[in-house]
Amino acid sequence: MKRKVLSIALAAAMVGSMLAGCGSSSDSAATSSASSTKETTSVEAPADATSEAATSTAQPAAATGDLTGKKIYGIYKAGDQTWFINEGDAAKAAVEAAGGEFTFVDAKMSPEECLKAVDNAIANKADGIAICVPDQTMSQSVADKCKEAGIPVVACDDALEVDGKKIAPWVGIDAYAIGQENGEWLANYAKDNDLLKDDSVGVLIMTMDTVSSCVPRAEGEIDKFTELCPDFDQSRIFKADNDGTTDKGNTAATAVITAHPEITKWLVTGANEECTIGATRALETAGLDKDSVVVGLGAYMAKDEWNNKGADGTCMKASTYFSADQIGQGSVAVLSQMIAGQGVEQEQAVSATMVTPENYKEVMGKYAE
Repeated sequence: MKRKVLSIALAAAMVGSMLAGCGSSSDSAATSSASSTKETTSVEAPADATSEAATSTAQPAAATGDLTGKKIYGIYKAGDQTWFINEGDAAKAAVEAAGGEFTFVDAKMSPEECLKAVDNAIANKADGIAICVPDQTMSQSVADKCKEAGIPVVACDDALEVDGKKIAPWVGIDAYAIGQENGEWLANYAKDNDLLKDDSVGVLIMTMDTVSSCVPRAEGEIDKFTELCPDFDQSRIFKADNDGTTDKGNTAATAVITAHPEITKWLVTGANEECTIGATRALETAGLDKDSVVVGLGAYMAKDEWNNKGADGTCMKASTYFSADQIGQGSVAVLSQMIAGQGVEQEQAVSATMVTPENYKEVMGKYAE
């Protein structure tokens, strides 16, 4: 199966109705990869789940089919996070517009809660499940339960995969390309502000190495920054691994900042919005925020920074914005096709655009509120 990349007209495509894993703090110099682009390996899903299709640029999946009388479950690993709330709302709207019933479940970052939710969905005779698991090592268990019950399952955001191979259709973000957007913004900022030869400048990448969908985000960030700034001393590029929550992001960033007092100007980005906000708070606590910049990933918390503090009141200066609506709607569209016995794309990814305090309201529309 081939990967389907979805372009989004973010200024106008808000038709709606984001990613945490287990990690630990680390502080190590990052190295760039050999290539500035990545290819996503497509993996054959179960025979009744997918069909061969060419790579293309399009909106997520076809329109949702008739779901009259159908029960669809959305099981999300962190249902209290803004990203998953928005994604669930979009999925709910799509299901109800197609005549079905949608149940939102918060797995609370607990594998046990997640498996219990899958069992409940099966017991309640669900017709389809959209899921983002809190731990990808449980992918096979989830897939086996759904297969045995004859219920189509679609992975959202974080793939259901074994040994790096997807075992169910997936709808998420174009992770590496989005990471490159962040790396490019930081590189341009460093060049525009003559920071490349400044020994007091460091780059901090907030990584989430145990979540497969997050790894290429950090890789894209590092690869693009080092590509555009080849003369920057890579011994001053650091990683802070975390679980994608604001608290753990704060803790991980604080550890790196404290360990390197020689760095007083930080250029920060990372694998999701929460951990970059955590780094923002860490910089404020350390008194380094005035000379540092942070680039988020998702923009659903960056907009709060700008709404509440203004452009000059926060070191969060940019964020890549992509639509939780598209992933929520796309997962339902895929499920409706599977329920109807149609073949679907194995992978569908949405792209993103960079937002700043100057353009975020125009680009994000109601989601900037």
